[in-house]
Amino acid sequence: MMGLAVLRFALPPRRASASFCPAAAATTAATAGNISLVDGSLRAVLRPEVDEADKVAAESAHRWRMVISYDGTKYKGWQYQPSPPTIQCFLEKALTHITKLDRKELCLVGAGRTDTGVHARGQVAHFTTPFAYHCLDSFHSAINGLLPPDIRVREISAASPEFHARTSSKSKIYHYKIYNGAVMDPFHNNYAYHSAHKLNPHAMREAAKHFVGVHDYTSFANAVHNDRVRSPIKKISRFDVTEMDAIIQLEVEGTGFLYRQVRNMAALLIQVGKEGVPPGIVPKIIAAKDRKELAKVAFLAPPHGLYLMSVNYDKEILKPPEGSPPISFGRNHQISRCKLLFY
Repeated sequence: MMGLAVLRFALPPRRASASFCPAAAATTAATAGNISLVDGSLRAVLRPEVDEADKVAAESAHRWRMVISYDGTKYKGWQYQPSPPTIQCFLEKALTHITKLDRKELCLVGAGRTDTGVHARGQVAHFTTPFAYHCLDSFHSAINGLLPPDIRVREISAASPEFHARTSSKSKIYHYKIYNGAVMDPFHNNYAYHSAHKLNPHAMREAAKHFVGVHDYTSFANAVHNDRVRSPIKKISRFDVTEMDAIIQLEVEGTGFLYRQVRNMAALLIQVGKEGVPPGIVPKIIAAKDRKELAKVAFLAPPHGLYLMSVNYDKEILKPPEGSPPISFGRNHQISRCKLLFY
């Protein structure tokens, strides 16, 4: 049996609070506990011990930043909903199990609301707790131990009170992968769109150039059924088309993207690659500011070829508060050296 790996956290001296979820301010936090690792299975057990000093310190919230990877094949996107399951739902279950806080107190927010079936290599999210951790390695291991194997927290760090995963971001990078071969490789089946039609990558590069710059992308946005009003004017700084054996990879970086914008841009580039429409059609569809114009020449590209690769921030906003624990990139397991008897 393996020994117990203990996770301890405690409240540091009170520091100035900043914007955080209102429900967290009224919460008295659990301030002592452990994470036990028994027979290779992870069990998160926290035993709260609250005193008057803890109640006073609970007025100050601590913010934490996570970088998350996931295979979106089995999930209904990022955004929380209990059934069918989403990425945010599983993360919140793990966090509530460890911290003993409810989801309203954690205030978990993701940088991008990836859609059903979309993957992520570098999704970023933040959450808050009314207590601090002195070491993040064990906490990091505990989270991943409670998550399904197709969701992983790659790193976790303390964040400044001003940091916000979505509104602090400066740009996002997405990939769209196309498998351009006569016979689909089964190992890419859930991770790339299959085009049996031979694509012209040179024409696709010419078309992609027209997306770069500040434009109104109304023609490339699907309707959203919520109350959020978003500006259709976005800036795309680069749009690369790269050949990697049978894979054609589209890589786009921009300040932000409208609902299903990347998949709609990819769909049009695929049509250009099939030489069904010329590269010059891109500025015409942008200028039309009408989704129906795109629908005349291209259907929405499927979600399984899309990846949120990274979310970028200014260096200043990523600086952790003074006295914060070191960033955790995960912890390697070690096997103690043993002596073998030979006869």
